[in-house]
Amino acid sequence: MPTIIEETHSPIRGGHPDARPRISRPLEYSGSLGRYQHQDLTPVIGREYEGLQVAEILQSPDRDQLIQDLAATISSRGVVFLRNQDVTPQQMRDFAEKLTLLAGCPESSGLHVHPLTEEGSELGDQISVISSVKQKKGGGLTHQLSDVSRFASAGWHTDISFERVPSDYAMLKIHTLPETGGDTMWASGYEIYDRLSPEMASFLERLTATHDATFFHEEARRLGNPLRKGIRGSPLNQGDELTAIHPVIRTNPVTGWKSVYVNKGFTKRINGVTKDESDVLLQYLFNLVTQNHDAQVRFKWRKNDLAIWDNRSTYHCATYDYAETRTGDRVCSLGEAPYLDLNSRSRKQALSQGR
Repeated sequence: MPTIIEETHSPIRGGHPDARPRISRPLEYSGSLGRYQHQDLTPVIGREYEGLQVAEILQSPDRDQLIQDLAATISSRGVVFLRNQDVTPQQMRDFAEKLTLLAGCPESSGLHVHPLTEEGSELGDQISVISSVKQKKGGGLTHQLSDVSRFASAGWHTDISFERVPSDYAMLKIHTLPETGGDTMWASGYEIYDRLSPEMASFLERLTATHDATFFHEEARRLGNPLRKGIRGSPLNQGDELTAIHPVIRTNPVTGWKSVYVNKGFTKRINGVTKDESDVLLQYLFNLVTQNHDAQVRFKWRKNDLAIWDNRSTYHCATYDYAETRTGDRVCSLGEAPYLDLNSRSRKQALSQGR
């Protein structure tokens, strides 16, 4: 497998023939969500809707248009927040399947099964229980990072980038939470790309990076559960390797915008350069995410709130500043194998040109 994306006459770098998006151009927002009051939480990332209920949209006669417009909105705003949702885990699964399908996911992509998900889970393979109790027992990414860093910013990541076909969208509903604390932050990968100089952006667009979650093997042994080695939502996601090579800069097919696609949680190495150069480049990119609060949004959860975000173009980080129980349900859908379209634009370019 090459470590630098080869120069070809094609404007597409990376990707996989068995996991390409089914849309050839960005989604156009029709305006169907205009009936719901909303506010943007920062200029670059985050939108909150009032009165929009996922369960009601699933029963709406214009369901598909509403969900497609929501997909376009999530992908452009990075993350959307829906307050006080009366929605079951099964309805979350149904909604996630519709969301990724109407956004143009490959035919081979479905809902992700996390490698640490227990066989025969009561909520089903596609539901990940996000639990502070499980974290205290030493499960998952946060436990791994706490072993090597005392900086809370070490927790910034994008979901399952270690898979060959990673997540497009994720939904998280928090139903049990402490009186205070436990916020989650998101940062815009579009904005991080826009903060690169043209020369640095052009250089990074030639490179790939290795994403690695082999530490999940130790977590599986710690938790006493076998690692899920079968198909995890895509035929390309199976086995126990838990590593993948992706472009450092990728294009989101729903918006057509470029985003930086490396993260503190899973990205271990930029390929095609020396390790020292890789360390410097990764630290610089991580600093762009963690040290620019104007590229971030912070969300204070209330009971039964739901967040839906685009994992291709955002990073997120939970805030572990509480002692009480905090629990929620998460569903991740799978999108395309990451690729870069050299003809795609940055967010600022697109918006300045009226798109």
